[in-house]
Amino acid sequence: MPLSDRLRHVVFFRAKARADVDRVFDGLAILEGNPHADVISVRRNTHCDALSDEVDVVVYAEFRDRDALDAYKAHPLYQQSIDIVRPLRDMRVAADVTF
Repeated sequence: MPLSDRLRHVVFFRAKARADVDRVFDGLAILEGNPHADVISVRRNTHCDALSDEVDVVVYAEFRDRDALDAYKAHPLYQQSIDIVRPLRDMRVAADVTF
């Protein structure tokens, strides 16, 4: 499959409380064990952009197609992550794109 046909899934999270950023990160890091992503990385925002402080943690993943993304979301690790992170997060914004 050409690189341009791959699906990129990018999700931005903000914790409700500053004290919960590490717990949000740890809950999202569980996703790195999900076997349906070809590439997955969970990282803390470095806050290098002085004009944007809304995001605490970013999840970046690549999938061969929509079916792989759907399998990723159906995997038990995805639900485990949701169970931890949802009560702690204030914001979640996702984008799915191809290049």
